[in-house]
Amino acid sequence: QVQLQESGPGLVKPSQTLSLTCTVSGGSITTNYVSWHWIRQPPGKGLEWIGAISGSGSTYYTPSLKSRASISRDTSKNQFTLQLRSVTPEDTAVYYCARRSSINAVYDYWGQGTQVTGSS
Repeated sequence: QVQLQESGPGLVKPSQTLSLTCTVSGGSITTNYVSWHWIRQPPGKGLEWIGAISGSGSTYYTPSLKSRASISRDTSKNQFTLQLRSVTPEDTAVYYCARRSSINAVYDYWGQGTQVTGSS
């Protein structure tokens, strides 16, 4: 059973950088045919895909956040990280990490989510 868990600060001041880490157990983040994603849900709104990193280390981002977002990984810790620069109150959301398999083309495993508030 694959498990994902987000960690990071719940409160980030405007203009500062948000850093979140997803720790994966039960599967390797370097596995082929699997990619690792960051998704967020603002209050009262739907899910928004942020970006992803593939098993080979390639990264992909939504155009609306590409200039501010960066995804990296630490294979020795089986972790991948989201950095979102210049945060504003509009970045307030529940942030999730999730796995997507190219075999079934679905997000089959999710973290529990972590609340992030861009406020002083």
